[in-house]
Amino acid sequence: MLENLKYLKNDMVAKKWTICSFIFVYKRVEYIVLVKRFVGREQRIEEYALVKLHFIEADNLYHELQVEANSQRLIVEARTLREFFGIEYGDNLGDILKQFTNQLGESIPKKVPEQRTAAEQAALVNSLSRSDAENSNKIYCYGVKRNSNGGQRSEFNSDKTKLLRPDLFRYFGNDTSISFCYSDDINKENNDSEILRKFSDTK
Repeated sequence: MLENLKYLKNDMVAKKWTICSFIFVYKRVEYIVLVKRFVGREQRIEEYALVKLHFIEADNLYHELQVEANSQRLIVEARTLREFFGIEYGDNLGDILKQFTNQLGESIPKKVPEQRTAAEQAALVNSLSRSDAENSNKIYCYGVKRNSNGGQRSEFNSDKTKLLRPDLFRYFGNDTSISFCYSDDINKENNDSEILRKFSDTK
């Protein structure tokens, strides 16, 4: 039913993504679905969970639900699912939930999508900032730094930069001792050449 989650997770691991997204439409309501691997602060609760799915209603970003999932089902109580997605209670509830899961399964891509909407991009960056214990408004890259004491760049910092500054990431991506620095002040943002020049001056 959610078989594609296995393929998607494997592709995320192969491409070194901790998170990706896809769009799911149910009862004419559009949801941004963030798919999160269990790394860093993202801890697994259920032993057989494959990933965590974070549903966000596209027209109401405060209406959200996070559930763990495996290739068979969403690991969540039926009532929670019903209330979030507006599924009516009835004698055939089991069939309706099965239909819902099948419909979700058909929306799950097998590979990390290369194209994403502006809303997906914003939701991904927001989630990555929170996972990295950062202010979610810090989206303006102003520099790079070499981590002290052999420290390594977090996977969340990598993913955020792959989304926001892909060209800059290509330049430093292979050196995990270097982290990307972000501010919530747009006036502090530097372009790639400025960042590269400043970095070479500090070498």
